Amino acid sequence: MAKPIEAMDGLGSVPALLQRNALQFANRPAYREKEYGIWQSWTWAETEKEIEALALGLINLGVKEGDFISVIGRNRPYFYWSIVAAQSVGAIPVPLYQDAAADELAYVMDHCGARFAIVEDQEQVDKVIEIQDQLTEFEHMIYIDPRGLRKYDHAKLHQYDHIQDDGRATHGENISELRARREKLNYDSICVMLYTSGTTGKPKGVVLSNRNIIEASKSSSEFDNLRLTEEVLAYLPMAWVGDFIFSIGQAYWCGFCVNCPESAETMQTDLREIGPTYYFAPPRVFETQLTSVMIRMEDAGRMKKRLFDHYMAHARKVGGDILDGKPVSAMDRLKYGLGNLFVYGPLKNTLGLSRVRVGYTAGEAIGPEIFSFYRSLGINLKQLYGQTEASVFITLQPDGEVRADTVGVPAPGVEIRIAEGGEVFYRSPGTFEYYYKNEESTKSTKDPDGWVATGDAGYFDEETGQLRIIDRAKDVGKMAGGELYAPKYVENKLKFFPNILEAVVFGNGREECTAFINIDLTAVGNWAERNNIGYASYQELAGHPQVLETIREHVETVNRSLAGDPMLGGCQVHRFLVLHKELDADDGEMTRTRKVRRNVISEKFAELLTALYDGSDEIFTKTEVTYEDGRKGSISATLKIVDAAAVPVETQRVAAE
Repeated sequence: MAKPIEAMDGLGSVPALLQRNALQFANRPAYREKEYGIWQSWTWAETEKEIEALALGLINLGVKEGDFISVIGRNRPYFYWSIVAAQSVGAIPVPLYQDAAADELAYVMDHCGARFAIVEDQEQVDKVIEIQDQLTEFEHMIYIDPRGLRKYDHAKLHQYDHIQDDGRATHGENISELRARREKLNYDSICVMLYTSGTTGKPKGVVLSNRNIIEASKSSSEFDNLRLTEEVLAYLPMAWVGDFIFSIGQAYWCGFCVNCPESAETMQTDLREIGPTYYFAPPRVFETQLTSVMIRMEDAGRMKKRLFDHYMAHARKVGGDILDGKPVSAMDRLKYGLGNLFVYGPLKNTLGLSRVRVGYTAGEAIGPEIFSFYRSLGINLKQLYGQTEASVFITLQPDGEVRADTVGVPAPGVEIRIAEGGEVFYRSPGTFEYYYKNEESTKSTKDPDGWVATGDAGYFDEETGQLRIIDRAKDVGKMAGGELYAPKYVENKLKFFPNILEAVVFGNGREECTAFINIDLTAVGNWAERNNIGYASYQELAGHPQVLETIREHVETVNRSLAGDPMLGGCQVHRFLVLHKELDADDGEMTRTRKVRRNVISEKFAELLTALYDGSDEIFTKTEVTYEDGRKGSISATLKIVDAAAVPVETQRVAAE
C-alpha cells in the first residue's frame, strides 16, 4: 500500500486552513447569507473571529477533546462555524439531517454518545428534548434562533450568541488552551463523522480524518482548476458528505465563498442572484428544474413554444460538441449563437446557471436525456461517482471527455479495480478510517490493504477508458430468461419525463419487469388545470384515466429505447401501477437523501407487487402514512393496473440496422 501522505506546510487540519485563509485572504468574502431579503457577508478575517469566539465559548461550557457535538439545522454560516469551532477544540462534529424524525436523531446521537448539540430553532430544540431520556451522554444544547424559547428551562439550554459572548469574555483565560488544542490537530485527527443514509439498515458512522478530507479536497480542486474566486451555493443537507466537501473541504482549501440561501422556498431566487460558478446538485434537483421548464413551455404562447422547440432541437444536435470543443460547422455555430440569444441564455439565467464554469451531479445516476439537456444549453455539467466512505471522489469526468453513460476516470490519487463478479473496489487518500463502533462492517467493507467494496457493479468502457456503473451490485440480477436486470437504469429513464417523480422497477428472477410509479404533482397538476380537470388530492389525480394513459405512453417510449440495447432489452416494463401516495422518508420508504429503499417498498406493498404479476386489473389497498406533525393515519384506494406494450429486442435491432 502507498506510503501515508503527510500534511503540507503545516496545513494538517481544517482549523489550520482557516488560520491561513484569515491571513492570506483576510478581506475576501468567506460566507454570505440571505436573511429578511438582504445578503449579509463575512470576510475570512471576520469568519476566523466568529469561530474563535464560539470555540472559546465551547471550552468555557466544558467541551473536552474527543467529545461528539451534533449539528442540526439548515445551511447557515453559524453551522459551518460550529463545525470548525468543534474541530478547533478537538471535538468531533456530527452533522444530522434537519428533517430527521426524533427517533432518527435519537439513534445517531445515542450511537455516537453526543454530549452537546448545536441546533437552529424551537423545532429542533423540541425534538432533542423529546429524546433526551434516550441519550445517556447528552448534557448541553445550543440554539441559534431564540424565537419561542424564552420560557424554556435554560439550565442546559444556551443561546448561540451568548456562548460566543462568554468566549470573548474568557479570551484571556482560555486562548492558550484553544491554541494548544488546535496545534495538536494533524492529518490523523478525526475531522468529522458523517452517517450513511441507511438504505439497507441502520445508518453507520463514517469516521473521516483530516487527511481524508484535505487530500480529497486538494486533488479534486486541482482537477477542475477551482479558484479563490469561485462562488458556491450551499443548500444541500449538511449531513451529506457532498456538502461537507464542497462547503468546507474545498472552500477552505481554495478560499472561495460559500453562499447560504434564505430558505428552501427562496432557493431558486437566491440561486439566480448569486449566479454560482461552481455548482453541485443531485439528479433530483436537475429533474425538478427541467420539469419546471417544461411546465412553463406548455403554458407559453404558440410562437414562443415553437421557438423553444426549434432551437432546443438544434442544441441537442450540436450543443454538447460545441461545449467539448469538437468540430462543428460555421453554420451550426451561427444557429447555436442565435439560439443562445433567444433561448439558451435566457433559460440559463432563469435557472440561475448562467455563470456555472464547473457543474456536477452525483448521489445516484442521472437520466442520460436530462444530462444531455443541460449540456446542450452550454452548461458544463459533469458526473462524478463517489461515496461517503471515499470523502466523495472515486471518479471524475475531465473537461471535453464528458459522456452521459459513464462517470469518468479515477480521481487523482484513486485506484480502482473491478472484481470478478463486477463489483467496483477503490482505495485512495480519501478512504475513510473506520465505521464508528462497528468493527465487523469496517472489516467487511475495507480490507487490510485499504481496498473498499463499493457495493456497485460496473466496468471500464473499452472505447473511453471511463467507468460505467450499471447499478447497485445487490440490485443487479438476471431475468428468468437470463437477460440482465438493472432496475436503476430503467427508473432513471422513466424519471426523465416531467410527469414521473419516482419509479421503482421489479423483475429479478421473473419473466417480466413491472413498476410502481409516483406522478409529479406539480407537473401533472399543471396539466390538469390547463385541461379544466378538477381533483381534490394526489390520490384522485394519480388514478385519473388520462393520467394513467399518459404514463403508459411514457413507459412504452422507454421500452422502445430499451429494446435498442441488447444488454438491457429484457428490462422493459410490461405492467405498472401509479401509487396512491408519494414515497416518503417519514414512512421509511426512502432515505433522507431520497434514495429508494427497494426492500422496504417490496415488503410494504407486497400485495400490490403480487397483483402486478397475477394478472389482476385492479387491487384495493390500505396504507399507513405519517403526517408532517408526526401523527399516524391511513389512506385507502383501488388502484388500476396498466399493461404497457413491449418491443421484441431482435425486431428493434433489425429495424435499427
